[in-house]
Amino acid sequence: MKGTQIVLDHLEGREAAALMVDGVLEDFLIAGDAPAPGTIYRARAERAIKGQGGMFLTTPDGPAFLRQVKGLAPGQLMLVQVTGYAEPGKALPTTQKLLFKSRYAIVTPDAPGLNISRSIRDEDERDRLMEIAHGEMGEAPYGLILRSACIGAAPEEIADDIAAMLTAARQVLDDTGTETEILYEGEAPHLLAWREWTDPAQVETDDGSFERCGVLDALDVVRSGRIPLGSGAYLYVEPTRALIAVDVNTGSDTSLAAGVKANLACARALPRALRCLGLGGQIVIDAAPMPKKDRRPVESALRAGFKSDPEETTLVGWTTLGHFELQRKRGRLPLTEILS
Repeated sequence: MKGTQIVLDHLEGREAAALMVDGVLEDFLIAGDAPAPGTIYRARAERAIKGQGGMFLTTPDGPAFLRQVKGLAPGQLMLVQVTGYAEPGKALPTTQKLLFKSRYAIVTPDAPGLNISRSIRDEDERDRLMEIAHGEMGEAPYGLILRSACIGAAPEEIADDIAAMLTAARQVLDDTGTETEILYEGEAPHLLAWREWTDPAQVETDDGSFERCGVLDALDVVRSGRIPLGSGAYLYVEPTRALIAVDVNTGSDTSLAAGVKANLACARALPRALRCLGLGGQIVIDAAPMPKKDRRPVESALRAGFKSDPEETTLVGWTTLGHFELQRKRGRLPLTEILS
């Protein structure tokens, strides 16, 4: 099907959301058992880790780890927010810089000031949004960022979003409890899809939408680890204990430019595959054979592909053996850990 679809359904009893673009699975979210990023705890400091500049914390969901803990003492209570998923057996990664995010607005308690996304360049639109921001924030001591999704949005929708996030921030920050507690839940997939997938789309919410819209078939392809790249080429994405190996193959293409074409196609397809599979950490790409002079356009294509990706990804560069290394934030649980 041509066009963009947001498909909200359930898979194996879990809430899930799929983003389909021209019949291709562009993104996939599914609820896991671990605390979702964005969850806010009142946590208790336990012990500092010398040499790492961090501290272990106690939360209702188990141990957490906080970096940059200057001035904190064991036993002290603090507010922290989950920033990602932990590897099995490790503590939850957290931060003290709280964010209250919605579709149009982000309230930033630790960063006062009213700001508008840099991607909104029209001065009239910026003036309109700033007026809404001033009207809703009033004398609140918190900061606000209006997101790019605000372009053309109705004033009352933006205002409602700001008010909701402002209320959530006040409830969390004004809580005076004395025990560890969950103060704010991270978003479930349907709410997260509404928040992050803001481009115009047809929305499907009926039971069985995944099967009817081709999501299940697309998931089967992604879960197989063998991702077709066109012209007979394909790539394999194989998680190991130490890293994620990506193998690029030219397949049936025997032309002189087969390696370059396959590697460029990999650069476009890999961000999508990693999103849908929920993979992060160290990633090593075993590129198809190509001349060294063609490495620069492939690296540029990788940089462009990951630029719009929601998870922070660092492109490290080429190794002596001709592999390309990346470091990607673990912002999701691996799909293989969630689905049987």
